[in-house]
Amino acid sequence: MKKRLFTLLILTAVLAASVFGLTGCGSSSGQEYAWVLATASPEDTVTGLFALRFAEEVERLSDGKMRIQVYHNSTLGGDTELLESVQCGEIPFVVQNTAPEVSYLPRLCLFDLPCAFSNLDELHKVLDDETFMTKINDIYEEGHCRLLAMADQNFRVMTSNVKPTSLDDFKGIKIRTMENSYHMTFWSSIGANPTPMAFAELYVGLEQHTVDAQENPYEVICSNKFYEVQKYVVETNHLPHLLALVASNDFYESLPEDQQAIIDEAAAIARDYAREQAVERSDSRIEEITTGGGNPAKAAEIVEVSDELRAQMRERCTGLYEEIRGVVGDDDLFNTYIGEN
Repeated sequence: MKKRLFTLLILTAVLAASVFGLTGCGSSSGQEYAWVLATASPEDTVTGLFALRFAEEVERLSDGKMRIQVYHNSTLGGDTELLESVQCGEIPFVVQNTAPEVSYLPRLCLFDLPCAFSNLDELHKVLDDETFMTKINDIYEEGHCRLLAMADQNFRVMTSNVKPTSLDDFKGIKIRTMENSYHMTFWSSIGANPTPMAFAELYVGLEQHTVDAQENPYEVICSNKFYEVQKYVVETNHLPHLLALVASNDFYESLPEDQQAIIDEAAAIARDYAREQAVERSDSRIEEITTGGGNPAKAAEIVEVSDELRAQMRERCTGLYEEIRGVVGDDDLFNTYIGEN
C-alpha cells in the first residue's frame, strides 16, 4: 500500500511537471501534449528503444503538437504498478513484457506456451495476423487497456553451469525463473527445479551456487553480465520475450480520430524498429558472451538445442498446453498461436 501511494505521489509530480513544462511553448495550434510513458527497463534495451522510438514518432507525425515523456528504470514503479496505473488511467502508456500482465489479464497466458516456435519468423507471422491481434486486443480491453503494438526481445534462453544435451540433463537443475506459475510448470515438466529469487540477488546467487541456472533474453544476460558466473548459454528458445506497448483504453478513446491515427502509426513504426533492434543486438550480445566482454576468462559457450530435444521438451508440456487452452477459452485463438489453424 505504501509503495502504491509513493508511486501515485511520483505520478502527480511528473504530470504536474509535464503540464508546466509546456507553458509558453507557443505551438501553432495553441496546444501541446506531454503524456507519460513508463517502463521498468533501462533505456539501453530493446524495451527502452521501443518506448523512445514511439515517443519520437508521435512527435514527428504530429509536427510537435503531441509529445510523450518516457520514464525508464522503474522510475514510476515496477511492472505491476505500471499496469495498474494504466488500467486506472493514471498514466497513458506503458511498455513491458507480457508475463507480469497475466496476473491481471489471465487469458494472456497464451503467450506462456513453451516451445511453440522454431524461429522468430514463425512468431512474427502470428503477431502480424490482423484477426489474431484483434482478439488479443479484446483481452486487453477486458482490463481497460488497449494494445497498440507488440514487439519482442528475441527468445528467452537458459544460462547454466551444466551443458544439457538430452532431456535427462535438465533433471534437478535449480533454475531461477520469473514468478509466473506457467513458467515454473514448464521447467518442472522437463525435470528442473524452478526457484523464485529476487532479480537483484540473482548474480550473487549464481556466483555462490545458490541456484544453478537462470533464463532470460540475451539483452538481460549481457546487461547483468550473468555469463561471467555461468559456463553455458543454452539456446532453449523456450519462450519469446514479448514486449507490449499498452495504452489506457479510456485515454485512447478520448482522443480525436486524427490523434488516434498518429498514435497507431507511430506504434507500428516503433514495433518494426524494435524487432530489427532485437535481432541486431542479439548478434552483438552473443559476441559479448563468447568473448567474455573482452575477458576470455569470463566467456561462456553458446549451446544449440537440437530440434529433437526441443520436440521432447514440448512433448513433456502436454498437460500445460491443455491447462492454458482451458484458460484462454478460444480454440481458434489458441490454435492460431501454435500454428494449427
